[in-house]
Amino acid sequence: MIYTIVIGFVIGLVARFLMPGRDAAGFIVTILLGIAGSFVGSYLGQAMGFYLPGQPAGFLMSVVGAMILLFGFRMVQARS
Repeated sequence: MIYTIVIGFVIGLVARFLMPGRDAAGFIVTILLGIAGSFVGSYLGQAMGFYLPGQPAGFLMSVVGAMILLFGFRMVQARS
């Protein structure tokens, strides 16, 4: 559980670093962004044939998934 939180935080930080801009997201949102990004990266990787079903995403695809979610988060945040 702690490993998942730490890795999620690192992935969330890398995604936020690669997509600079103003975010009102804090520590918890960064962790959740990284964890959810891993799930999105796994799904995309399986859809594109990079991973077998049930295989978790690698670090790079997790960051890509987190960046996609961060983009969506910013779009929703900009509308409100």
